[in-house]
Amino acid sequence: MAAYLLLLVAVVSRVIPHAPWWHFTAVTPCLLYFGAKRPWREMLAPLAALITTDCYLTVFQYHGFRIGWESVISWGWYLAAMLLGSALLRKRVTFARGAAGALLGPTSFFLVSNFGVWAFNSFNEYPRSLAGLAACYWAGVPFYRNDLLATSLVLAVVLGLPELVRRMHQARAQEAVAGK
Repeated sequence: MAAYLLLLVAVVSRVIPHAPWWHFTAVTPCLLYFGAKRPWREMLAPLAALITTDCYLTVFQYHGFRIGWESVISWGWYLAAMLLGSALLRKRVTFARGAAGALLGPTSFFLVSNFGVWAFNSFNEYPRSLAGLAACYWAGVPFYRNDLLATSLVLAVVLGLPELVRRMHQARAQEAVAGK
């Protein structure tokens, strides 16, 4: 149930109006968490929800944009992020594994999505040169920073809170046994 609530938060965080500098969404932590906590037969749900959200945003909010190869590359990354969550966090959740997910998820999206924009964007904002690729990555740094922050905070809550509650209950149980 938590994975589906997080998916709802991810979709809402994408579609609600926010300042361009904010760009604080729950997409990356949602995909990592889904990969870690849900069976593979359920992976179509976040994929379909996020692709639908991308299509909605492209048609109704990002005027002048179109769905192209750069979108398909992002959608492939959605699947890869769930694979990453499964590989890192399905069997065992530790601080190091959560931190690795919080770093690798946004970093991989930054690298893949900005390459897709540079290589396939129909507006040709960036020249097809090393300097153009560097300019494209540089323009994505503010979004990368915010994705790192959002992913770190959301993963800390959804992975750390259950562990904290478990440890508190365990400590109370030990105190109760010791007090008898």
